[in-house]
Amino acid sequence: MTTTQSHSQARPANTAGHQAPITPGEIAVGVSIGRASEYFDFFVYAIASVLVFPALFFPFETQLVGSLYSFAIFSLAFIARPFGTVMFMRLQERFGREAKLTLALFALGTTTAGIAFLPTYNDIGFYAIVLLALFRLGQGVALGGTWDGLPSLLALNAPANRKGWYAMIGQLGTPVGFIVAASLFAYMLSSVSEKDFFEWAWRYPFFAAFAINVVALFARLRLVATDDYAQLLDERELQPSRVGELMSHQGRVVLIGALATLASYALFHLVTVFPLSWLSLYSDRAITDILMIEIIGAGFAIAGVILSGVLADRIGRRTMLGSLSVLIAVFSLFIPTLLGGGELGENLFITIGFVLLGLSYGQASGAVTANFETRFRYTGAALTSDMAWLLGAAFAPLVALGLSVQFGVTSVTLYLLSGAVSTLVVLGFNKATYSRDR
Repeated sequence: MTTTQSHSQARPANTAGHQAPITPGEIAVGVSIGRASEYFDFFVYAIASVLVFPALFFPFETQLVGSLYSFAIFSLAFIARPFGTVMFMRLQERFGREAKLTLALFALGTTTAGIAFLPTYNDIGFYAIVLLALFRLGQGVALGGTWDGLPSLLALNAPANRKGWYAMIGQLGTPVGFIVAASLFAYMLSSVSEKDFFEWAWRYPFFAAFAINVVALFARLRLVATDDYAQLLDERELQPSRVGELMSHQGRVVLIGALATLASYALFHLVTVFPLSWLSLYSDRAITDILMIEIIGAGFAIAGVILSGVLADRIGRRTMLGSLSVLIAVFSLFIPTLLGGGELGENLFITIGFVLLGLSYGQASGAVTANFETRFRYTGAALTSDMAWLLGAAFAPLVALGLSVQFGVTSVTLYLLSGAVSTLVVLGFNKATYSRDR
């Protein structure tokens, strides 16, 4: 029995009353909803890694060392994510995509909400750190299972002259997720005393994650569980494949896809998580002030994502990614000046960084789907995304903060510059990977 046949038997005969054919616009909205919910969970944890965990789980260390430990645990989800992808792909083969997605989103919401109930170091000592690490690993495994094939399906079904536009729509959920998460923390910080925040208020954003995931699950199942969607996946042969076979046949495509967006993913945490940690340690600015600047920056990122769709359709995705890598490289040279330039320089660092992030990240999804053989597209695109996050973003907060403390902020320039150069080298040697219509 083939994978497709097995899946067809696992799928209910008629799960929705969706009569009209599914359009690229509906697929793009589904991707965006999924991203918004997933990255709300993601950013709630990321912000807490700076504001909460160093004090509550590493009180025996300085704020700096506690932040570094916190960022080390932060990276565990990215290490676990590819393993989650492989595990949930096997579950999909046996039980169907609807069951896989339901279980993955339930696990993501449960592990995120579960952090709200964790005892702290002062309650149970070292075991609190172990539990935090286990829940973070659980988040990573669950994130690997949330892959529903929508980005790949979108890349293959969008009109040839509008691929950049439809790819952009799917990326809008990420800055939206950041805005909601940062706004919740800003509200809590401004509404309660510092004592109350560290005692109980920090837990509320984690509670909210479960409710948001339930809403997102039903919104995505409304599309994923339809016969039209299943037919589109079957027509495009977007079904799980064995990872060993994928890597032996097209491991190079996975690596190229991950490295080709390295500049964008390296920038991702350098403008979201790193400034929050750096400024909380080495400036007198209120945390709520920093969060508000980042929320404004995320608004600029939304505009950048939208603009990326227009530009990619006019000049081509490869040219777009290459040009943005050059701009990111130039931006990296000004990091010491901006972070050392007082409030104005710090605000410019955050806002300019978010604009560049929106423009580059807007075209970082599903770009190599068409370069996989049909039987490897579904799993290949998922693992490409996992590897891009692992190589580009997983350790960025830890490395950037550690290097900047040890060698100065100039080291952050070198870190980001290396990501931009890697992207340019890969794009230069693999011109076919990002053609104009992909």
